[in-house]
Amino acid sequence: MKSSFFIQQNVDKEKIIDIIQYFNQKGKLFDDRKRNKIKLFEFNEITINVKSFKIPNLFNKIIYRYFRKSKARRSFEFANKLLENKIGTPQPIAYFENFDWLGLKDSYYVSEHLNCDLTYRELVEVPNYPDRETILRQFTRFSYLLHQKGIEFLDHSPGNTLIKKENNANYSFYLVDLNRMKFHKTLDFQSRMKNLSRLTPQKEMIAIMSNEYAKLSGEDENTVFETMWKYTEDFQYGFHRKKRIKKKLKFWKK
Repeated sequence: MKSSFFIQQNVDKEKIIDIIQYFNQKGKLFDDRKRNKIKLFEFNEITINVKSFKIPNLFNKIIYRYFRKSKARRSFEFANKLLENKIGTPQPIAYFENFDWLGLKDSYYVSEHLNCDLTYRELVEVPNYPDRETILRQFTRFSYLLHQKGIEFLDHSPGNTLIKKENNANYSFYLVDLNRMKFHKTLDFQSRMKNLSRLTPQKEMIAIMSNEYAKLSGEDENTVFETMWKYTEDFQYGFHRKKRIKKKLKFWKK
């Protein structure tokens, strides 16, 4: 089996390699989904976060070997690009790829683990969350900064922004789940609004975000709201339609 990896300078290389080799046997499980698994490891007085990506299907094994970078490598490279642009994300440490005779077998992304106070999801699920409107407006400024820098975060969804409270009611924002991202010279208005469509189905949250985005961009507030809400409704319709189809398929399988 062939391996490919990159580890940041001034990092204990042997220790990181050992963690990857014994990923299944060691570490503390942090998140175990159908697609990916995340474990935490103690590493030189810090906690690191190791994401093991789902083993790709036959087609993607070949694609990720010869035609496209793996999700682990993209996560690592995009994290470094974000930091170059002064956008928050947990500090990237390494990525690993293992290949068999056919293509990519498994891959891992290693970063420093960030303990956050909340994610955007809490703002959706807890209407009376303390300082909710302030956080929402600061999050909108963060998203506007992303757009100004031409960064299109394709997984800009409720669980993928970690939020930390600083002093004096200021909040810091950190992007995670980075493998789907595009970097442009500029982002047009429609692309910006569509990029915010996956965050919340709540109209009052869209109203607050639209108000703040309009102040920052100079766009008409009604235009911002109507466009953002239209893309939100489109996304919600497609999301719930997929769920209904999956439910029907599961019923017929039974």
